[in-house]
Amino acid sequence: MKQELTIEMPGVHRQQREITRLCIQCALLLLQHGAESMVVEQLSTRLGLALGMDSVESSISANAVVLTTISNEACLTTTRKNVDRGINMQIVTEVQHIVILAEHSLADAQDVARRFDKIRPLRYPRGLVVLMVALSCGCFSVLNGGGADAFVVTFLASGVAMFVRQMLTARHMNPLINFCLTAFVATSVSGLLLRLPLFSQTSSVAMAASVLLLVPGFPLINAVADMFKGHVNTGLARWAMASLLTLATCIGVVMAMSLWGLRGWS
Repeated sequence: MKQELTIEMPGVHRQQREITRLCIQCALLLLQHGAESMVVEQLSTRLGLALGMDSVESSISANAVVLTTISNEACLTTTRKNVDRGINMQIVTEVQHIVILAEHSLADAQDVARRFDKIRPLRYPRGLVVLMVALSCGCFSVLNGGGADAFVVTFLASGVAMFVRQMLTARHMNPLINFCLTAFVATSVSGLLLRLPLFSQTSSVAMAASVLLLVPGFPLINAVADMFKGHVNTGLARWAMASLLTLATCIGVVMAMSLWGLRGWS
C-alpha cells in the first residue's frame, strides 16, 4: 500500500499544481481587467472545484493574488502579481464561459489551459472609439441645457481629448499624467472655441461636458461593491486610485483655465 502511494503521489501533485496554476490564472485575468473582487474569488473557486479540488481559498489585494488549493489533504499555495490591463468586460465574460464549461464537464484541465491561452482582448478601432466618446459627451451637454452650438463644441473638444488619451495610453504613460494632460487638452479646446465669435453665446456647460470621458465611474462602482461585499482593502485601494484620477483631471482643468484665462463652468 505504501509503495502504491509512493508511485501515485507525484502524478497527483503534478495535477494539483496544474489546477492551481489555472485557478490563479483565472483570478488574475479577472482582476487585471476590472472584475470586482467577489467575482474573482467565486470564479477561481468554482474552477478549482470543477477540476477536482476539495477546496480553493484565495486572498485578493489591489496588486497581488494569493491562492491555495487543497486536495486529499495536500495543500498548495501560489502567488501572482497583479498588473492593471484596463477594464475589459469581454475578457471577464470569456473567463466566466470557460468556468461554466468546466463545471458542466465540457472542458478538462488541458482544455481550460488551452482556452485561457487563446483569450485575446477585443479592441475596437480607435476612430470608432473617438467618434462614440465625442457623441456621448456632446449628448451630455445637450441633456444639461446646451444647444446645438454646445454640442458642436463638446463634440470637437472631447474627440480631440480622446485621441490624445489614446496616444498617451499607447505610449504607456502613467494614468495620472494621462488624465491630467487629457483634461488639459479637453478644457483648452472647448474654452478656446467658446472665445470664437461663432460660439460667443454658447453655454459654458460645453466645457464641463468635454471632460466627462475622464470620469472613473467603473472603478468607483467596483470600489463600493468590494467594500459592501467584505473586500474592504481592495475596495479602499480602488477608491483611492479613482480619487487620484479625479484629482489629476481637476488639476488638468485648472491648469488650462489658468493658462488661457478661461471663464468658469457657471
